[in-house]
Amino acid sequence: MDRLIEAIENAQNPSVVGLDPTPALVPPQVVASFADEVRDSVEDESEIPAAQLAVAYFEFNRTIIDAVADIVPAVKPQIAMYEAIGPAGVDAYTMTCEYAQQQGLYVLGDIKRGDIGSTAAAYAGHLSGVVGFDGDTQPFDPWHEDAVTVNPYLGTDGITPFVDAANAADKDIFVLVRTSNPSSKELQELDLADGGKLYEHVADLVEGWGSGSIGKHGYSRVGAVVGATHPEEGAALRKRMPHTFFLVPGYGAQGGTATGVAGMFDADGSGAIVNSSRGIIGAWKKTGDYRDDMSADDALALVASAARKAAQDMRDDLRVNVYR
Repeated sequence: MDRLIEAIENAQNPSVVGLDPTPALVPPQVVASFADEVRDSVEDESEIPAAQLAVAYFEFNRTIIDAVADIVPAVKPQIAMYEAIGPAGVDAYTMTCEYAQQQGLYVLGDIKRGDIGSTAAAYAGHLSGVVGFDGDTQPFDPWHEDAVTVNPYLGTDGITPFVDAANAADKDIFVLVRTSNPSSKELQELDLADGGKLYEHVADLVEGWGSGSIGKHGYSRVGAVVGATHPEEGAALRKRMPHTFFLVPGYGAQGGTATGVAGMFDADGSGAIVNSSRGIIGAWKKTGDYRDDMSADDALALVASAARKAAQDMRDDLRVNVYR
């Protein structure tokens, strides 16, 4: 987690941009512009729509990354958006992660995996993959991620393989603790026999899972996902989890605010990074400057300028409220 903390300090900006493209968030002329290129490279015509969208996703992401790389320390691509369009989408995901790393950004793969045994170990290959041949194994990093999100519902058996992989590869994980979605209370707020809440028990487990990997800045490589829509609970969790770094989704589009998340940071203004996805990558839709007759290049230029402005506004909002 030290690398992420130092990247945040260098940028003086505790925000991460979620790269979650959908057909509705990518200007249609950008998708259309790749029609001929894809048609010439795909043998099966039924694969053309997915391949065309995947290429457009990557170009869209690259435009966003170039626009914000000097403003934010990190990006968080959500793998579901890419898996939804098949193998071409997975290629777009890995290419996006690799390109972001090349631009000096910390890449947080939002994959939310959770299983046990050999399956969990295989999922943990996102962090420290190995490829074997004739009994020989070699390091293999096809995903280009610096961290991943994981689901703790299966308990310690489901987390240990990820912690081991993170330790081996000097990477990080973020465990779901108190998520921002409204129905999270159906499980996370359940009362326990000791008078506490289920999410509080998970928080204690997360703090314990990271106890063996506390870095020079006082935080372990096992982080927690704590939603911006629960500011009071998030502030209480900050005190309860002094060595756990927070990934805070829910800012902006989901209703979370900079003043609300301030309590999730420590006294030095560290301890958390706040995510915005649609608010940045979809900012172009709110400018009023988009036109249907725009060229693909002009549409991408609008995407870039709007994303940059939104990222700057979020940075300034957090600076005022977190570093006050």
